[in-house]
Amino acid sequence: MEKEIHVPVLMPESMEYLISNKEGNYFDGTLGFGGHFTQILNLLGPKGKLVGTDKDENAFKYCLEKFENDKRARLYNASFTDIDIVSKIEFIDKYDGIFADLGVSSYQLDEAESGFTYREDAVLDLRMNKNKGVPAYEAINSLSEQEISGILFHYGEEKKSRLIARKIAEYKITKKITRTSEIREIVSRIVPQRFVAETLSRVFQALRIYVNNELEELKYFLSLSAERLKKGGRLVIISYHSLEDRIVKDFFKFENLECICPPGTPVCICGKEKRLNIITKKPVTPSQAEIDVNRRARSAKLRAAERI
Repeated sequence: MEKEIHVPVLMPESMEYLISNKEGNYFDGTLGFGGHFTQILNLLGPKGKLVGTDKDENAFKYCLEKFENDKRARLYNASFTDIDIVSKIEFIDKYDGIFADLGVSSYQLDEAESGFTYREDAVLDLRMNKNKGVPAYEAINSLSEQEISGILFHYGEEKKSRLIARKIAEYKITKKITRTSEIREIVSRIVPQRFVAETLSRVFQALRIYVNNELEELKYFLSLSAERLKKGGRLVIISYHSLEDRIVKDFFKFENLECICPPGTPVCICGKEKRLNIITKKPVTPSQAEIDVNRRARSAKLRAAERI
């Protein structure tokens, strides 16, 4: 099981910003294989409680066994957007800290059967929860060339989105796409060899975000989290690409505002409530030492805010 373990990113920094009450209630919305979850438990006292959710069934089952003897740990095979439902089950109204690491685990990236890697041939799935939603191969075979181009451009920020979409559309004329190797083959034909890996990374990111509706789920989770934090509670988010980071940054800025009335309005009539104080004025990034040990940490950005 060693290769399944996801190396947690920005661990000391995450704990520093997250933990304010060692006997409090905490929520980890991206349980994964228990990296950050383990350290949170290590820092909590005997009366503390840590609720964890993850859509990935493999990760959930692994952690269910790993933490079965710790009564402070409460685990759910669910999305972090289910925080309200899970909180009601646990009789928790407010949390002292809410955490999410938005990265894809090393296991998902390295194991062919997970359908997330372009390095090996596998079914083109890309769903976090294999029991819900439409796999990527079904989506890509039903989408038009223009729709595929839009997905690659908006979610992958891919400059060759139109060309790649055109070649995918041409490929589909004679054969439906079902395998990760087929996407690799298409990209390899039109991109210089030295750029194939990074182009595939953007293409797979775009398809994964689309299939899992990741950006909309993140927005929804952030809004729920602000409601679920107690006064002085911390919200800590680690993101890995500019689309996610922009959403977190904009949410923090909006919740930090006291008024959103148009400039020149003599009296505030918007009723806006300032709910968060931004703790990290700039995103916290990994040290070079951490990147040297874990190259996948290089794009991580941590932002934290505190409930007023």
